[in-house]
Amino acid sequence: MTSPDFAETLERQAGTGVREAAFLIGGADGLDPSLRERADLLLSFGCMVWPHRLVRVMLAEQLYRAASILAGSPYHRE
Repeated sequence: MTSPDFAETLERQAGTGVREAAFLIGGADGLDPSLRERADLLLSFGCMVWPHRLVRVMLAEQLYRAASILAGSPYHRE
């Protein structure tokens, strides 16, 4: 999913009345299948394995980028 696609997804969810989002970062063995089945959306930062603390920062940056895209800020350039 591209950053603009992620921003659009968040905007679409907000437009349907969703006011909160929870992001779960899987452990070394991923997430329990029952949690994955309950998810409305699954995200991936690629096929590589990333340290959990780094993924937190990557997610925070993507959330900031999505907010910037939706606000029309020049922060994100394609």
